[in-house]
Amino acid sequence: MNMQALQERVSTVLGDALVTSVVDRGELTVQVKPEGYLEAMKALRDAEGCRFEQLIDLCGLDYSEYKDMVWEGPRFAVVSHLLSISENQRMRVKVFCADDDLPMVASVVEVWTGANWFEREAFDLYGIVFDGHNDLRRILTDYGFIGHPMRKDFPVTGHVEMRYDAEQQRVVYQPVTVETRQITPRIIREDGYGGLQ
Repeated sequence: MNMQALQERVSTVLGDALVTSVVDRGELTVQVKPEGYLEAMKALRDAEGCRFEQLIDLCGLDYSEYKDMVWEGPRFAVVSHLLSISENQRMRVKVFCADDDLPMVASVVEVWTGANWFEREAFDLYGIVFDGHNDLRRILTDYGFIGHPMRKDFPVTGHVEMRYDAEQQRVVYQPVTVETRQITPRIIREDGYGGLQ
């Protein structure tokens, strides 16, 4: 199926849940409404001509300061990459979280069990809550970690660091001391460098 035919088929399958559909650089990207996200994903997996059996990737996005500009619209989004082995096609699905203060979308673990760790990662790093996920807990940061490190407003330097103390035989937290410094590249020019005089 060519890209235009896939775009038309996906638009028909998604119906009212579809917000936008764009083909760019040979890839189809659709945006769906947050309230219709779970049903849209089920339809993309099951519908004839779609049959996206595999979830390749799922990640969170923080659109604040998008392309160093002021972003008009919801701050957080979830992007999924789908693959259909039987139809030999790929596509991308984007859904924005309706609330910036408590970003939340439906979990797709019941559709693709492989979404489990992807959703836990997006929760851990961005604070996006996946409604219906049965084990939503941190996966990359420490359980006592405060905040979500991939958010664009997360401080670049921390306040404490965690390390294992062999004497105490446990993990300890210590205040971080970071000296601010200016890094200026130093240019060294040598006579005859690169065969130039």
